[in-house]
Amino acid sequence: MQPEFVKRIFGRPREELGEAEQRILREAHEHRVISTNAEDDFQAGTTLGQRLADGIARVGGSWGFIIAFMVFLVIWASLNTWLLTRDAFDPYPFIFLNLLLSMVAAIQAPIIMMSQNRQSERDRFFAAKDYEVNLKAEIEVMALHHKIDMTVLTELQNLKTEVARLAEEMRRRDGV
Repeated sequence: MQPEFVKRIFGRPREELGEAEQRILREAHEHRVISTNAEDDFQAGTTLGQRLADGIARVGGSWGFIIAFMVFLVIWASLNTWLLTRDAFDPYPFIFLNLLLSMVAAIQAPIIMMSQNRQSERDRFFAAKDYEVNLKAEIEVMALHHKIDMTVLTELQNLKTEVARLAEEMRRRDGV
């Protein structure tokens, strides 16, 4: 792209642009599509541990998990209070259950935090993708405006020349 066009769009020379802006300019100049499925692009760079953390956070933060866990707690308390009155494996006050709940919380909390950090990364990734697509669209629109302006100026110049020629021809005809 022409240096004056780049300066008009960004307000600074091409050399001062960031890597993303220069790449978008190149792709706009080559008329290449830059929009892709951002979710697929983001997921392509994930590790097994990251996908596992996302899955655990997705399940652990669902109503299905909460309801299932409540049912489990009611069954646990019922078994150890009424059904197994003599041979309860965890009699009231459910010390073993408290240990299990503490261990689940100790493991689940950092996993959910990892997933939240990944959500922040995902949001930044999507924002960068949106910026690239918007920037390319803006560059393309400005290029079209420039092209239309140049076409209109050329047509105006041609019309001006034609009017001058016709005026000269009329002067010659009236003078003869």
